[in-house]
Amino acid sequence: MPTYHSDCGGTRYRFDDLARLLAAATPLRSGDMLAGLAAASEAERVAARWALADLPLAVFLDDLVIPYEADEISRLIVDRHDRAAFAPVAHLTVGGLRDWLLAEEDGARIAALAAGLTPEMVAAVSKLMRNQDLVTVARKIRVVSAFRTTIGLPQRLSVRLQPNHPADDPTGVAAAVLDGLLMGAGDAVIGINPAGDDIGTVATLLAMLDEIRQGLGIPTQSCVLTHITNTIELVRRGAPVDLCFQSIAGTEGANRGFGIDLALLREGADATLALDRGTVGGDVMYFETGQGSCLSAEAHHGVDQQTLECRAYAVARQFRPLLVNSVVGFIGPEYLYDGKQILRAALEDHCCGKLLGLPMGLDICYTNHAEADQDDMDTILTMVGVAGVNFIMGVPGADDIMLGYQSTSFHDALYIREALGLRPAPEFEAWLGRTGLLDARGRPTDRPILPGPAVGVLAPFHD
Repeated sequence: MPTYHSDCGGTRYRFDDLARLLAAATPLRSGDMLAGLAAASEAERVAARWALADLPLAVFLDDLVIPYEADEISRLIVDRHDRAAFAPVAHLTVGGLRDWLLAEEDGARIAALAAGLTPEMVAAVSKLMRNQDLVTVARKIRVVSAFRTTIGLPQRLSVRLQPNHPADDPTGVAAAVLDGLLMGAGDAVIGINPAGDDIGTVATLLAMLDEIRQGLGIPTQSCVLTHITNTIELVRRGAPVDLCFQSIAGTEGANRGFGIDLALLREGADATLALDRGTVGGDVMYFETGQGSCLSAEAHHGVDQQTLECRAYAVARQFRPLLVNSVVGFIGPEYLYDGKQILRAALEDHCCGKLLGLPMGLDICYTNHAEADQDDMDTILTMVGVAGVNFIMGVPGADDIMLGYQSTSFHDALYIREALGLRPAPEFEAWLGRTGLLDARGRPTDRPILPGPAVGVLAPFHD
C-alpha cells in the first residue's frame, strides 16, 4: 500500500494511505474530528491538499480506500468504471482536474465525464475547491430527470412538498398539501415521511395522495418515504406507487444498517418500473443521503465522511433516479457542527453529485441543537440556487413538526425563484397557470381556481 508525503513550512508530513490523505485534506468538520480522521492542524491540512493536488487521477483506479474484496460498493465502483469516458482527463492530476473543470465552458463535456469519474476522484477534487469553485462548476452541469414532470432543466427550480404529520393524520397531511400547492410547491414530488412504518398507514397515505393528484389533475408524482421492502410489498398489493424511496450510504456495512444491499435496490427499482405510471419519463427512484451516515453506523472504514457521501452517489447512479436528496444538516452537529460546516457540505454534495451524473437536490436543514439558524439556511439556499440545484424542500413554516428539524419553507422557494428568475418544472408550471395558483411573475394569486368539485380529503378546505 503506497504512502504519501508532503512538505509544508519546513515540516515533512506522511500520510499512510489514500484514505488518510483524503481525510487530512478535508475542510474541518465535526464528524471527522469525532472519528479521529481530521487533520491535526491547518498546516497538515494544507500539506495534504498539496500532495493531493499533485496526485494523478489514475492512482484512484488502483489504490482503493476500501478494499475490493471487503465491500460491494468498492466492487461496484471498479466494475462499472468507464475508461472511455475517463479518457479526456486520464492524464491529469487532481489539481489539473480542478483547473480543467473551472476552465471548461461546455457543461455537456463535463457531464460526459460522469461514468469515467470515481467517487474518490470527485471527492478529492472538491477538497481543493473554494466554495465559489463548487458553485462555478456545479452551475455548468445540467442533469435532467423525468416522471410526470421534467426536473433539472435550465432556469428551473423544483420543490418537494413535504406535508409530514406527527400522527400520519390524512386531514392534517391534506392541509399541508393544499398549503404547498397554493404557493407553487410540489413539482419535484409530494413526499410524506411517515411517522411510523405500518404498511396499512402507508397504503392509506399513498391512496390519498393519488386521489388528490388525479382529482386536481396535478402533473406531479407522489411518494411515501417508507422502507424499500414495504414499497415492494405495496407494489405487489396494487397500491398507487409512483416512486420507490430508500436512504443509502457509501459502504456495504452502512447500507446493511439500513436493511438494504444492491440486489434489494434493484428489486425495488424493477418492481416500480414495471408499473409504468410515468407520463414524460420513467425515472422512478428517490434516494436520500447525508454526510455522517457511515460514521453513525460505525461502518466508515477510516474514510472521511465527505468521501463516503460521494460513494453513496455511486450507488444512486446505477438506478437512474428521479431525485437524489442530500439531507445535509439532518444528522446533527456531531457531524456538521454549525452553519459554516453545513454550507460547505451542501455545496460539496451538490457539486459532487452532479459530477457523478445525478439529479441533485438538497434538504437545506439543521437540527435544533446545531449552531445554526434560518439566516444560515437563507445563505445556503441562495448559494445552491445560484449553483443550479434541481430541487429543494418545501415544509410548512420551515419547521417539520414530525421529524423535529428546521428546513426551508414554501415561502423560501418563492423567494429563490423570484430572486434568480427561476420557474417550476414546465408541466407543473402550465398547471399552475391553468388553475390561477400563481401569476405570471410566479407569485400566489388572491383567487386560485382549483379544478372540479371538492376532492375527497380536501373537501373541508374547498371553497
